[in-house]
Amino acid sequence: MAGNFWKSSHYGQWIISEERVLEGHERDSKSLSVDDVKKLHIFFANFIQALGETNKLRQQVIATATVYFKRFYILNSFKSIDPFLMAPTCIFLASKVEECGPIPIQRLITVCSSLIKSKFNFAMTNDFLYRPQHVLECEFYLLEMMDCCLIVHQPYRPLTTYAESLGPEVLNTAWHIINDTLRCDIILTHPPYLIALSALHMSSVIHNNDNAMKWFSELTISIEKITQVSQQIIQLYELWRGFEEKKEIPGILFRMPRPRMSHSGSLAGSRCSTPSGMR
Repeated sequence: MAGNFWKSSHYGQWIISEERVLEGHERDSKSLSVDDVKKLHIFFANFIQALGETNKLRQQVIATATVYFKRFYILNSFKSIDPFLMAPTCIFLASKVEECGPIPIQRLITVCSSLIKSKFNFAMTNDFLYRPQHVLECEFYLLEMMDCCLIVHQPYRPLTTYAESLGPEVLNTAWHIINDTLRCDIILTHPPYLIALSALHMSSVIHNNDNAMKWFSELTISIEKITQVSQQIIQLYELWRGFEEKKEIPGILFRMPRPRMSHSGSLAGSRCSTPSGMR
């Protein structure tokens, strides 16, 4: 039932409580604060975005890959699998799920290595050592962890439906707000229609659009629910604004628990939780 959010695995298994999200952020609390974990998710969302754009992927694919990344690390420690491996693996899987055609795996690795050497060299000084077999093995763990629940309902479709009568200016700003929300956890805790409405509401305020505000006043959905999500987006912007990525990320990555590789080059000790761990 990919077309109906309310009958999908996204709603049935992957809308989780904010308390559960906090528990996931505290999983590596011996090494990382909750803010450290949030900043790591901002950084790797930026990395996935750059990886997707360099491979000329649609935003839908990039968004789905970012959600896969978030799902994995809400249930697992960073020491289970290196996030620098998980990020391209999520892109690889999302490109197949979103039916844009799988990316040639060697090209994906080449682009990943090139990005790390150029745009993200402040975060990793060593070469990108992972090979196709590592991505394929990591994909297996990711599929197992998500219980093969691969369809992600994004806010973009309800956004374009709602914004038809509100004008391109409001739609464009709301679209960018939704892109930004990939750097926080609301896609894990709220249905996509509510995220779309919150982005539209914020955009309407930014543009002082009276028609849009009148449209919101006629909705049957509680404005309190919309503003609650908007507040979480504002909290993301506040954290992001004060986040000096190039200065802070090297230290956070140094403190981050690290996985180990076996002598054969496999992902040794990768014991990943499954959705049943969320109940």
